[in-house]
Amino acid sequence: MLLELAPDDRAFRDEVRAFLRERLDPSLAKRVREHGRVSAAELVQWQKTLYRQGWFAPAWPTEWGGAAWPALRQYIFDEEYHAAAAPPVIAFGRDLLGPVLMKFGSDAQRQHYLPRILASDDWWCQGYSEPGAGSDLASLRTTAELRGDHYLINGQKTWTTLAQHANMMFCLVRTRSDGKKQEGISFILIDMATPGITVRPITLLDGEPEVNEVWFEDVVVPVANRIGDEGRGWTYAKHLLGHERTGIAGIGIAKREIDYLKELAASVRRHGRPLLEDREFRSRVARVEIELMALEMTNLRLLAAPPGSGPGWEVSMLKVRGTEILQEISELQLEVAGCSGLEVDAPGAARTRGAASARYLNLRKLSIFGGSNEIQRNIIAQQIVGG
Repeated sequence: MLLELAPDDRAFRDEVRAFLRERLDPSLAKRVREHGRVSAAELVQWQKTLYRQGWFAPAWPTEWGGAAWPALRQYIFDEEYHAAAAPPVIAFGRDLLGPVLMKFGSDAQRQHYLPRILASDDWWCQGYSEPGAGSDLASLRTTAELRGDHYLINGQKTWTTLAQHANMMFCLVRTRSDGKKQEGISFILIDMATPGITVRPITLLDGEPEVNEVWFEDVVVPVANRIGDEGRGWTYAKHLLGHERTGIAGIGIAKREIDYLKELAASVRRHGRPLLEDREFRSRVARVEIELMALEMTNLRLLAAPPGSGPGWEVSMLKVRGTEILQEISELQLEVAGCSGLEVDAPGAARTRGAASARYLNLRKLSIFGGSNEIQRNIIAQQIVGG
């Protein structure tokens, strides 16, 4: 940890460590650490464990059942959480939709959806990207035609993460086609059990159906499910994306992955000695560690910014460098695994090394989703030097 902690913060860190030792199943943590499969049911069960502890929503205000921890406590929790190899949180509802509901939702929407997000009673997916509208999200073409007290939705979303498990979607739809593209977009909540919705899996390079196509054919959605004003969805989406890109930095995960990389490299012998003792390999690991340390300092500065200052270009930088560092670590892990890294379904110890291949392939996505890194570099350039 880069910070010297005060006594009360050290006590909090010890409390988090004790909770994770007592409540996190060691076999589950081992699978997470070794990049094994974790089922949807296990993820939900773990989130409910966090909820019962009052720790599922560290940043939420207490009025909605959150912990309302200051930035430093959230930082401590994140570091300890990932160091313990706890399962990833399915954060679409908690980290993305939740802040939008709190800021722009109606009282009725907040009263209904926020407690359900907190208790993991709803699994949310994000309906943003479309064929031809990924990073250029304003080009989306899924339409929502107003018909009295409901909308009739038609179109297609793609790359919808874990939609096969979701029962709810927050979705950007086009409610007007004239004028500026951004001004014709609305933000709407959709029950995935509504007739006319079809979910089709897309198998990724690692062989997993992590993302999906979602088709809408005359899907009826009540007007009451629209967030805020019609045509203001672009504003709400930008608010959401600021939260998404901060989380994508993955600093806590990267720290754990570097530790795991060193463990693997110490157990593999090349030219009669552990690979971790090879001067060139150690130098490459050290470079990644230094880059991660610099990124962490930037993240800490962002967390320490005055309340209400809002995310700026730093968020895009966190996204770019965070995803690149995770990809670099996965490349080193694959190098350590060597030929056995290609044996994804190998038995025993070789399976751990084989998982390096699947993870390497899966993490190619990091520089694309959440706004591609090329787009993020444009944002950085525009905000710093103009143009």
